[in-house]
Amino acid sequence: MIGYKAFAELALSSDSDERGRAAYLAALAYLNHKGPAAEHAALYAALVGFLDDSSVKVRAALAYGLLHSPDAPRPVILSLLQDSGVIARAVLQYSPVLVDADLFDIVARADASALLAIAQRSAISSRLAAALIARADHALILRLIRRKDVAIPPAVLDSLAAGTEDDAQMRGALLARQDLPATARLLLVRQVTESLQACRLVKGSLTSDRLGKLLRDGADAAVAAIGEAEAGPSREDFIESLVENNQLTTRLLLHSVVTGRVMFFASCVAGLANTGSSKVFTLLESGNRASLTALFARCGLSVAANGLMVRLVLLARTADLADDVAARHYVINALTEELITEHSGNIPEELEEVFGYLNEQNIALARKAARGVMAAFARTTEAAMALPPASMPEMAQLSAA
Repeated sequence: MIGYKAFAELALSSDSDERGRAAYLAALAYLNHKGPAAEHAALYAALVGFLDDSSVKVRAALAYGLLHSPDAPRPVILSLLQDSGVIARAVLQYSPVLVDADLFDIVARADASALLAIAQRSAISSRLAAALIARADHALILRLIRRKDVAIPPAVLDSLAAGTEDDAQMRGALLARQDLPATARLLLVRQVTESLQACRLVKGSLTSDRLGKLLRDGADAAVAAIGEAEAGPSREDFIESLVENNQLTTRLLLHSVVTGRVMFFASCVAGLANTGSSKVFTLLESGNRASLTALFARCGLSVAANGLMVRLVLLARTADLADDVAARHYVINALTEELITEHSGNIPEELEEVFGYLNEQNIALARKAARGVMAAFARTTEAAMALPPASMPEMAQLSAA
């Protein structure tokens, strides 16, 4: 406890440390005041008086006392905002009294240190984040993007994604955000694919054909995963962008099924056919062969590709493709066998690339489905393996020389 007379003596002291103590005590007393209005007014006047103190230490002590309180008087905080750099930056970073309207003008003209202080505030609105990003400071943008609590407008994220061709660090920060628009995520994935394809270390590890297949499969898997993760209008917008850019290929449709992205597959068909999603879902779930053929014809598929997709849908109805790898393997294997049988081993030229893709995925799915099966079976049975009798007598041992 300190009396007001002792406080007045501290406030008028020639020692800046004592005046600083008085400023700090005045700030605490003002914020915790419970007494008469006259007393509160006197404390407010004392705070304003310390703003004119010649010592930075005194004004800093005043700022320190008020810095984190939403009840600090705005005129005092705004005045401290115009004080020396160290005080102004502290106020910019910590004071909850400041609102966006106080900060926008500062963001437009502030130096890097002040911008950094604002970017470190505990709460940043999407408008303020957009204003900070508009300053085009790379380090500042990275800091904001890495803050998952800061909502950044989708248009701003799209714009940032479009300018990251040679910036792997920025791409990684953007891809880590859950609110990244699907179109921006797809653009970044394609940039990553191109970057890997040009990387000397990657090119030196795989043959060009093998590398091309891996990157193509990875890109298709990413597109399907992005589309599956979206929902409602955002997924429709994503599909529409794929259709407009001619990126919805037969291979991508197949890959969405192979990877279990069945909702994305259905949405793609709806987008290509320009038909309502609910109608397409019904046809894929229970439509007959003729209706499915008409649906895929509306998608613009060739006759051969149309027949392939109809077979795929009919086979897929018998299995749980979303969660069962073995079911996907069964569907792709059966589809491949039916193609071979129908065309007597002479696969049409227009389906050769798709057929090769099915073979690759058939092998990959077989490997995934087979993992652990024999070990699990061996733990549940006592039976011996059924082996054919030896067709040749055992070789006699050579006599010792």
